[in-house]
Amino acid sequence: MSIVINGVEKEVDDYGYLLEPDFSDEAVQAFAAAEGLELTEQHHKIINYLREKYKEDGHTPNARNLIKGLQDEADMPEADNKLMFDLFPDGGAAKQACRIAGLPQPKGKGGY
Repeated sequence: MSIVINGVEKEVDDYGYLLEPDFSDEAVQAFAAAEGLELTEQHHKIINYLREKYKEDGHTPNARNLIKGLQDEADMPEADNKLMFDLFPDGGAAKQACRIAGLPQPKGKGGY
């Protein structure tokens, strides 16, 4: 499986996540278009936060830590589980937002 980003075909796993991260704006646009999402400022805040955490830690936070981090570090006090699923209906921000951010599949273990 693959997705075309800026004219280049990139491999994805069986769940649609890139095998290697792509931090370009074109990756975000390609995934959002493929998933039929029109991105707002809130979407971009979450995507940018996930990318920063991935660069810092080598993985993305789980849903609980993502929401806490968005509230505490990303000037997004309105972040909660409902908002994550409203913005990213296919698995919430911990899953769908990671895919749209151009990041590999989350590890999905507690503590991340």
